[in-house]
Amino acid sequence: MTDWIAILKEQTATGDQMGREVPQMLANPDISEAQVKTLFSALEKQAEFVEKLRMALEKFGHDFSVIKAAERLEERYADLAASVAEKLKAMRK
Repeated sequence: MTDWIAILKEQTATGDQMGREVPQMLANPDISEAQVKTLFSALEKQAEFVEKLRMALEKFGHDFSVIKAAERLEERYADLAASVAEKLKAMRK
C-alpha cells in the first residue's frame, strides 16, 4: 500500500529546500539561459507530480488539512516556476 502521507512529507521537504535554493540560483549572475530552462522544466515536473499526489490524496479520502497541505505545495512549485519564467524572460531581453 502506498503511504501518501509519507510522500507528501518528503515532497514538502523538497519544496522547502527548493524554496530556499531557487532564489539563490536565480540571483547568481553566472547562471546560463540553458540552466534556467532546465530549472523551469524540473519545477514544472514537480508541480505536475504534486498535482497527481493531491488528486490521489483526495481520491483516497484523506483529511482536508492533508489535501490543503498538498495544495499549498502545488502552489509553491507553481510560484517558483513563475519566478524562473520571469528570469528567463528577463534574460531574453
